[in-house]
Amino acid sequence: MAFYEELVAATAADRDWLLAAPVIDRALAGQITRETYLAFLTQAYHHVRHTVPLLMAVGSRLEDRHAWLQPQVLHYLEEEAGHEQWILNDIDAAGGISASAASSEPSIATEAMVAYAYDTVTRRNPVGFFGMVLVLEGTSVALALQAADRIQSALALPNRAFTYLRSHGSLDQEHVGHLAGIVNRLEDAADRMAVLRCARGVYRLYGEMFRGLDAREDDRSGLRRIA
Repeated sequence: MAFYEELVAATAADRDWLLAAPVIDRALAGQITRETYLAFLTQAYHHVRHTVPLLMAVGSRLEDRHAWLQPQVLHYLEEEAGHEQWILNDIDAAGGISASAASSEPSIATEAMVAYAYDTVTRRNPVGFFGMVLVLEGTSVALALQAADRIQSALALPNRAFTYLRSHGSLDQEHVGHLAGIVNRLEDAADRMAVLRCARGVYRLYGEMFRGLDAREDDRSGLRRIA
């Protein structure tokens, strides 16, 4: 069995725990509020804005034996640059205030997930970062396009309020095969364990982020207050 398949199998329970977050079920059923959608976009901004810095940190710390990964990291950098601006644009289009969202504090779970990723890259093994890629891209493929359609239908929001979900969902479908090709080339047991450990940690923290969305329907979501 290829390592990618082993990785997916080994993290199945973690993935199921994330997907069991009640807000995800409601989103797929078209039953979430605009406030919750804005809260999700705000938390997405707070972790997506670190994608490029994290990738740069990965590239700068690769050992010589991982030189073959440098073009892969550059590819991800080119693909991911500017996505945080998509999110801010979506917030404005959905009736929020992007400046308020950008200046807000992330949830503890979101902040912990980002910190965990930086710790993996800078203190443990930079190759482990691809465990985070597995979680975010896999979740996006499973949910993003479906959720965007259901949320838009329920909230009657314009297409320009779903740039991040729709564009990222489509992009991540292309990335899944790319990621499989990368992790399948990892032969060292320590590298494989680093990817697995990071994936499990991010599944847990990303799941906590989703579970915390309902509690953040306040001014930190960037929602415009109506007098």
